[in-house]
Parts: sequence; structure tokens; C-alpha cells
Amino acid sequence: MSAGAGVVVHLAPHADDECIGAPATLMALRDHGWRVVNVTCSLGRPDEADRRRAEVTEACRRARFESLVLDPPLGDPLSGAEVGPSTRALADRLAPVLVELDPRILVAPSPHDRHRGHEVVGRAALTLGAGLGDGDGDRAVGGRRLWLWGLWADLPLPTAALGFAEDRLDEVLDALAAHAGELDRNDYRRLVRGRAEMNAALGPERVFGFGSAGTSVPFAELLCELGRAGGTWRLGRPRWLDPAMPVGELGDKAVDAWLESPSITDRFGPPGYRDR
Repeated sequence: MSAGAGVVVHLAPHADDECIGAPATLMALRDHGWRVVNVTCSLGRPDEADRRRAEVTEACRRARFESLVLDPPLGDPLSGAEVGPSTRALADRLAPVLVELDPRILVAPSPHDRHRGHEVVGRAALTLGAGLGDGDGDRAVGGRRLWLWGLWADLPLPTAALGFAEDRLDEVLDALAAHAGELDRNDYRRLVRGRAEMNAALGPERVFGFGSAGTSVPFAELLCELGRAGGTWRLGRPRWLDPAMPVGELGDKAVDAWLESPSITDRFGPPGYRDR
């Protein structure tokens, strides 16, 4: 068990994101004694809800995560809704959950993840994460952290990489296979494998700087590590994530201007948008 292992809460916009966003990282923490709680915010359309609830329950059983679904779940986070009010409403719904679980690490999609539902969950995580801690003590490894992942848009500021092997990928894909209805529509197993292999090649340069040496690990996940210090969000220092000591030190770079800026979706609409 990791020294100081505690609770990590993953905010999944939809049932299946627990197996796509940062599943290898969550499983690595689980293996080091962390209690991993996946909170599903939406079960999609009402006619899908029963199926998707059953699928996420089975996926979390296979992954050995605890599974919570918002009660009642959101319909489909945010189709057509205004971002500000929707973010505040979701943060209000999630706040009691986080008070009860008291996570040391909160994991969520980026607020710039292109998919409107993902962005709203990411912004709610920022709102909630602002209360995780602030002050010089939280700059060190004892502080609390917010980890962001990217799926529908590239993560522009990755600071941590987790390398993993084929057996971990197999475990992720086995859990993802529980989402049979979603995989019938689009086989996200191809995405999970391809992205993990791409991150192993690009990750060292994206995290540590262009020109950095490559790595022999076959697969990797990338995260943006954030923490609070001096009333601002600070980036974590670039590192390979060690699940035995997962909470990293913060640097001096404040990134509130990026986190709070309008996303591409805010400015130009979702994919497939056409002038009418």
C-alpha cells in the first residue's frame, strides 16, 4: 500500500468514461491501496439509462472500482444547456458526494475537452477542486490534487505520464467490454489501445520537453496535475507518475487564465456545427 493512500474520486461524464479517460492510472492507484470511487454523472438518454447503469456497474466490478451514479443522473450532460448555470448546478449536485468521500485526488476531464458534457464536468471539478486545499503546504507532496485527462480534444498541458504494459491494457479492455451497447455504436477499444500507444511515443516530449529521450514502455496515459497555492491553480512538476507516491510537487506556473478561458466549443460550437 502507498504511504498515505486515501480516496481518489473519478468524475465520469458518461457511463464508459471510467474505462476511457484514465483507467490505467485509476487501476494503478487501486493496486497501491487507494479506494477508487467512480461517480457517473449521466446515463445518456432516458431510454438508455437502465442498460447503461447495468453496464457501468459491471465495468466497475471488473475494474474493482466503487460505483456511484448521480441520483437522479443527468440526462445527457448539457446538450443545448447554458454552460455557466449547468456547471453550477452540477457542482452543487456533486459537492455532498465529495464532502462525504473527502478525496485526496480528484480526476476529471479537461474543461477544454471539446465535448460539451465533458467540459461541464471538468468545470464543475475546478469549482469543487478549488476547495480541496490552498496554501504553501499544498504545494508539496502532502497536498491534494486535481488530475485532468483529455479525450475529445488533446490535453494541451500534460505534466504527468503513467507507463504500463500489455497486461494492464488487457485489464482496461476487459472492463470496457462491459459497455457492449456503446461498443456496438463505436468500438472504443481501438481508441484506448491506439491512444495509449501514441502517448508512449509522444508522452516523453509532451511532458518533459521536445527533444527528450523516448521510452521503452509500450503504453502510457497522460494527465495534467493541478493543485492550489496562493489562491491560484498551479501546474504539477513534470514527472513519470509513480503510483506508490502519486501526489507530486507543484511548480510555480499558475494556469487559471487557461482553465477559465472559453473553450473552442464555447467559441465555435460542437463538431458537426453548420451555419443555418
